[in-house]
Order: sequence, then structure tokens, then C-alpha cells
Amino acid sequence: MTEAEPAADTARPSLLRHRDFMLLWSGQTVSEVGSMITPFVLPFLAITALDASNFEVGLLTALGTLAFLLVALPAGVVVDRVARHRLMMWCDLVRAAVIATVPVAWYLDTLTLTHLCAVALVTGSLTVFFDVAYQSYVPALVAKEQLIDANGKLGTTSSAAATLGPTVAGVLVAAIGGARALVADAMSFLVSAVSLFLIRTPEPKPARPDGPRTTFREQMSEGLGFVVRHPVLRRIVACTATVNLFSHMASAMEIPFLVRELGLSSSQAGLLLALGPVGGVLGGLLAGRLARRVGSARIIWLAPLACGVPSYLVPLAYNGWRVVFFGIGWFAFTFGAIVYNTAQVTYRQQLCPPELLGRMNAAVRWIVWGTIPLGALVGGALATWIGLRPTLWVGVVGASLGGLWVLFSPLRRLRDVPPDHTAAAVS
Repeated sequence: MTEAEPAADTARPSLLRHRDFMLLWSGQTVSEVGSMITPFVLPFLAITALDASNFEVGLLTALGTLAFLLVALPAGVVVDRVARHRLMMWCDLVRAAVIATVPVAWYLDTLTLTHLCAVALVTGSLTVFFDVAYQSYVPALVAKEQLIDANGKLGTTSSAAATLGPTVAGVLVAAIGGARALVADAMSFLVSAVSLFLIRTPEPKPARPDGPRTTFREQMSEGLGFVVRHPVLRRIVACTATVNLFSHMASAMEIPFLVRELGLSSSQAGLLLALGPVGGVLGGLLAGRLARRVGSARIIWLAPLACGVPSYLVPLAYNGWRVVFFGIGWFAFTFGAIVYNTAQVTYRQQLCPPELLGRMNAAVRWIVWGTIPLGALVGGALATWIGLRPTLWVGVVGASLGGLWVLFSPLRRLRDVPPDHTAAAVS
């Protein structure tokens, strides 16, 4: 099969002049920075205020993403039936209220590990609905040829948030305490809700299928069936699921490793954690350019493989100057992860029929995010059994091999995804 020629650039106006996309992007930037505070503060509170064990910290981390296993598939059906814009606003408002209960309980001296676990589970469930709606809403907001640019910018936001969030969290925890720091996250969700409210681009009404209405279960199965039957999409899902499983074995033990193994303070740990996601910011900024230079198909398998090996520096971090190995390793990993994610999300959005987009995204999230709580639980168990540093080794090595799934797929024979690539390619 011959390689496809790179698509010519179009004359579409810059997204920086797209009012409604800028509202979405700016609101999400604030919200995601705030959201990075909670995954830092909840385990830190559990360790310092409630003396939680390594396994309990792993359990708390797992509950934050367990909802992707529990409600992702039903969420896809809901997203395809309702206005996505309005659903996202309600998710923001309710998440703000739930997170605000933690500082209230702390002030009343009633905070417990059970409360923290409940907050992690409820906010995780709302995040499922928001994220499925979010990925399905972007193609309705921007033109098809602007998708890779939009996804790159949104990926940059996620990485910038991951960069700033731990730093902000560490500074806030040191200055005002962990529980009070969560107020900033609650406020960030309110900012996101307001930005969504100001968007004026009309959203297409949910498609009504012809003929007899299928059942809720049948509609869930349509999205999952589309994913598993497609020869490339199922490989992409396997790659992402593998990377998520192993990387979250390591990331669930980041804070215990930095605090207990290396003896860092909250502010030092926050600053060090911020070094890694800088790579994701750079990856988001360069994702479109790299896809054009390397190939929009080729980059999907090349990015995770090329950037996985440098992540081996993470478990080589020790006290002293070698502590920077931790940040350098995560820098390389997040750079590759964002470049890969931008390319594969754009591929999925172009591939899927609009009326199936919510269920397709939900099915993908159900599988690939469903491995995250498993990874966190296994990470906590492994850390208890073999120690924190060996657990990091298992995580980074396993994650680095995930790209092999896509390498040995039909994408390996292409440079670029053909512009007319549609669901007809399903076999």
C-alpha cells in the first residue's frame, strides 16, 4: 500500500479568533488546573491527616477513576440523547458542590477516609459524563479540518494543568493547609460552568434513529461493537489501555515515593511533579506540526514507543541531584502521551458517525480508563509487597511497551490517515 500524501493546509481562520472555542478552552484551562489540585490533596490529606497506608492511598486513587468502569457505557447513551453543552455545565456545578464538602468536614473535625473515598468516587462519576460529552462536543464546535489543532490545544491545556496543578497544590497546602486548598478546585469548576454558559454556537439536536427505538442496552452495545470490530480502533484502545494500566501503577505511588522514600515536603513534591507534565505542554503545542511532518497515521504508534524508554529514569531518582531524574522521566513520558493522544482522538472523531460519537467515546473510555483503577490498586498492592521503587520499575517498563499494539496494525503501512477515512473501513 502506498503512503498517503500529507493533506494541504486549509485557509480556515485561526482558532484563536474562534470566540466560542476560546471560551471552552479558557474555561477548561482554569478548571483543569483546579482539578489537578484534588488528586494531589486527597492522597496528601489521607497520608498526613488520617495516616493512611500505601494500600489505602492506592484505593483512594483508584476510586477516582473507578467510575469509568461503572458508568462509562451508560454515559455514552445519555450523551447521545441529550444536549452535551447543558450536561457539561451541570457536571461542573455538582462537582464544585461535592468537593466543597471536604473543607467543610475538615473545619467541623469530621473528616474521614470514607468521606474522601466518597468524594473521589462521586466526582469521578461526574467526570465520566463531562469527559464523554466534552470529546463528543468539540466536533460540533469547530470545523473538521480544525480538529487536530483544537485537540492539540486542549491537550496542551491538560498538560499545562498537570504542570501547574501540583505546584499550585503544593504551595496552597504549605500556605493554608490541604483541606482549604480544595476550595480552589471547587471555584475552578464554577469558572468552567460560566464559560460554557457564554458559548453561543448552536449545538445540533441529538439524532433520532429511524424505525423502532432500540433499548438502552442495545444502544450501549452499538458503541462498544463499533470499537471492537474496527481493525485499527481496537488496537489503539489496546495500546491506550496498556499504557494506562502500567503508568497508573507508577503514578498512584508517586506521592508515597516522593514523601516516604525521598523525604520531600509537600511544596518540594509539588514542584517536582510539575516538571514532568511540562513535556505534555510541549507535546500539545507540537502535536499538529509533528503529525504533518511525521505523518498523522505514523505518529500514533511512533510517539508512545519513542518516548516510553526515557521514562525509565523515574525509578532511578534518589536524594540529591538525582532527584531530577523523576521529572525528566515523566517529561518524556507525558510528551509522547499527549502527541499520541492528540493524534488518536482526532482519528476517532473523524472516523465515527456523529450520531454514534458519544457511545464510541464512552466505549473507548470504559476500556482505557477502566484499567486505571486496576493499575492504582495493583500499584498499591505491589508497593506493599515488593516496595515503592520496584513498583515504579514495573509501571514504567510495562507502559513503554504499549505502542507495540499499534505498531503491528494496518496503520504501520500508512504515513497519513486518508482524508476520506470513514466507518466504511470497519471489518
